[in-house]
Amino acid sequence: MNHCRFLAGLALATTLSALADPPKLPGIGAAMQEMVAKNEIAGSVTLVVTKDKFVHLESTGFADVATKRPRTPDTLFWIASMTKPITGTAILMLQDEGKLNVADPVAKYLPEFANLKTPSGRPANLTISQILMHTSGLGEATGPAAQQAKTLADLVPIWLATPMQYEPGEKWKYTQSGINAAARIVEVVSGMTFDVFLQKRLFDPLGMTNTTFYPTDAQRAHLATAYAKNKDTGALEPVPPRPEFGPRDRPSQGNGGLYSTAPDYARFCQMLLNGGTLEGRRYLSAAAMKFLTTPQTGGLPTGFFQNETYGNRGTNYGWGLATCILRTPHDGVAAMLSPGSYGHGGAWGTQAWIDPVKGVAYLLMVQRSNFPNSDASDVRRGFQKAAAAALAK
Repeated sequence: MNHCRFLAGLALATTLSALADPPKLPGIGAAMQEMVAKNEIAGSVTLVVTKDKFVHLESTGFADVATKRPRTPDTLFWIASMTKPITGTAILMLQDEGKLNVADPVAKYLPEFANLKTPSGRPANLTISQILMHTSGLGEATGPAAQQAKTLADLVPIWLATPMQYEPGEKWKYTQSGINAAARIVEVVSGMTFDVFLQKRLFDPLGMTNTTFYPTDAQRAHLATAYAKNKDTGALEPVPPRPEFGPRDRPSQGNGGLYSTAPDYARFCQMLLNGGTLEGRRYLSAAAMKFLTTPQTGGLPTGFFQNETYGNRGTNYGWGLATCILRTPHDGVAAMLSPGSYGHGGAWGTQAWIDPVKGVAYLLMVQRSNFPNSDASDVRRGFQKAAAAALAK
């Protein structure tokens, strides 16, 4: 325990040192200023890390335009679906301990799933892998009952009361309920609520001091205001926080409930860059890392570039357990990434992509609520392009 506290203290000291005098790569700040000038975003925090250090950390624009509160490295963001790889990591930590296997049926841990039927009337027999890689066909939790849920356990009967969307394994379809079901399995297997498990097993040891499902008042003082772009005027207009994430009386949802800062999430990325270890502590085995970093979806088209607007790029991507994996780079936001790069974006434009070939991770923190496709945004492309160009010099 003392060793854990020492490492967490060392991590925090390292992070604070990086914040005091952050390094900057040329060109990124200018690219982000251009996005602010175009009213694409109010501001950003950009961060590039290698296995052992921050090589870039820069804040641009405002965390709140009305009060002129500047964006800083400790600005807090709702990271939305960037929570998903952390949920996948939690499951794989339990697999490493022999407490579950991702090939197991979900019903082994959530017995209510035993009676679930597919659209054709067959037993669904969903596996943990299927719910984590969006091939389960599980129905979503919507409506008043879902909004009133206090715990992840409350959501289980709502998912099961909703007809399945398709036969399991038939296709890939982004499914929030599956990820939350995996978070519930973490609770059942570990005996802890999901938020407590992550705090004890991941956030505290990694020194992720501002990553939480439930921001305190002090943390909320650093929360970035979210903005939507007015379609008629082009102006950025503030939007309220999503009500289902953040309040103490809401479940700690593994699909998108976390708030974090760029330096905090960078610690998680560095652990993955190091093959599951950081500063002498192992979080994931080499075998577990393969589930996060190599496609588990076979030849199925996956991801958010499948329609004509985004180039019909479904086969350019595969899915690991709660991670998106770039099989083949393509024009735009993936042009500067290596094959095998992996990561996840969030609904409000946050992005974290790990390039294991180049040994770097790119983190973008913004809060823009109505990007047509947050993974395909010009802001992400501009940041990654500038960062890759600077690193190549």
